[in-house]
Amino acid sequence: MNEVNIVREGWLHKRGEYIKTWRPRYFILKSDGSFIGYKEKPDLNDQTSPPLNNFSVAECQLMKTERPRPNTFVIRCLQWTTVIERTFHVDSNEEREEWMRAIQSVANSLKMREQEEEEPMDMFGSPSESSLEEMEVAMSKSCSKVTMSDFEYLKLLGKGTFGKVILVKEKSTGVHYAMKILRKEVIIAKDEVAHTVTESRVLQNTRHPFLTTLKYAFQTHDRLCFVMEYANGGELFFHLSRERVFTEDRARFYGAEIVSALEYLHSRDVVYRDLKLENLMLDKDGHIKITDFGLCKEGITPDATMKTFCGTPEYLAPEVLEDNDYGRAVDWWGLGVVMYEMMCGRLPFYNQDHERLFELILMEEIRFPRNLSPEAKSLLAGLLKKDPKQRCTLVFSSPFINPVCSQWNSQFTHLLSFLRQLTPLFRPQVTSETDTRYFDEEFTAQTITLTPPDKCKYPLMQLAVSALSHAHHCDPLLSMIKFCFLGSLVLSCPTDNSLDCEDPGQQAHFPQFSYSASIRE
Repeated sequence: MNEVNIVREGWLHKRGEYIKTWRPRYFILKSDGSFIGYKEKPDLNDQTSPPLNNFSVAECQLMKTERPRPNTFVIRCLQWTTVIERTFHVDSNEEREEWMRAIQSVANSLKMREQEEEEPMDMFGSPSESSLEEMEVAMSKSCSKVTMSDFEYLKLLGKGTFGKVILVKEKSTGVHYAMKILRKEVIIAKDEVAHTVTESRVLQNTRHPFLTTLKYAFQTHDRLCFVMEYANGGELFFHLSRERVFTEDRARFYGAEIVSALEYLHSRDVVYRDLKLENLMLDKDGHIKITDFGLCKEGITPDATMKTFCGTPEYLAPEVLEDNDYGRAVDWWGLGVVMYEMMCGRLPFYNQDHERLFELILMEEIRFPRNLSPEAKSLLAGLLKKDPKQRCTLVFSSPFINPVCSQWNSQFTHLLSFLRQLTPLFRPQVTSETDTRYFDEEFTAQTITLTPPDKCKYPLMQLAVSALSHAHHCDPLLSMIKFCFLGSLVLSCPTDNSLDCEDPGQQAHFPQFSYSASIRE
């Protein structure tokens, strides 16, 4: 086992990815490729000081530039399956050259070590026998013995970057489902493998009345298919767009069900990270169904933190924007935003320019309409605290939500059972399971077409292929997807290593696809 040493350390000015300010950070480059930044120079004997930044320079690319400041350099590297860019500047050209030489040296060393340890592959790039065994295990765990021919395809419910959602009927049972069909080559080209795997895993491992459930997962040679519970009451976004504002009683009811679902996810160490009106569906009775689990983060205990900048711009919590680690409190901020929208008819912070929007989220004080009750204002103010440590998390005990639970008694052992028995204040007026009046006619009026496999329209970047090659050691499901994806595509990797072209991987992951793909004006 190789000993990990410090290769270089010192002060750098790092530019914020979204708030474009320069921040001094003390960076330590290690021989294992880790490139770690601290607000203050750490005491190496004190292992409790958490870093603000933690990157890897493995397979990185370097570029030097004199803009926006002299002696600037850019690192393009891989985080999990996403290509990111980070910008730094130093005081002199000599210092810049020394940092770049050190980083390139570590990257070259790691590449040589990787080539020595690489698993045997056949001439077509198929995994070795051990990987094939892992794939079979994952297939048996995650895929059911159904095919696309087992369903009737009735109506298009939504369409997005990665595929489409179709209302289907299972031929053998007559049961209606929403089938999410994702194109494998697009998932790879958009660096979305890890998020797709997470969504599959969370759907399989969670059971809660206010979360969408997964019935089947299967694949063709070019597509992944998730057959999910069909919630035909439409998105809350659809209903709020029509009604402009909900009554406090109605918002209270939805809020209680959302809290129940979030607390369930947190109890299983899952953070949702993408709470927004478009991801909140209603079932035929008017109860909440949370959908789209691609941005969930698993394994997050109460004290654990995350680093990834992800989510939907208008719903991002301040701690996500501040380039710091963050925890479960991001979900309570998201709840605050959606409940503010329900009761106030608008977002708490909004600007079409994302940089200005982020400044508002970080700096602007929350404002409330005059007609809002003191209890509602108190809850929203608590949920939208900019400091996550001060943010309200015990939502059920708040004076605003508590009236929902006032009739809870010993008849219902669990609060969840009680909530499920409540009569929603709004019941969707659907006449049948094929009634799609609460979905956008832009989609439901379209003729359903299942596009035949393309002849490799999306060449894959070498970095993405490398990430998948590493990933199958970590997760059997990733192994399965890697094998099936790469086996169904002809790989074409660019040889140009320049940084001149704009790369989508350097941007934040903003979700591009939801259950019914509504678009905000």
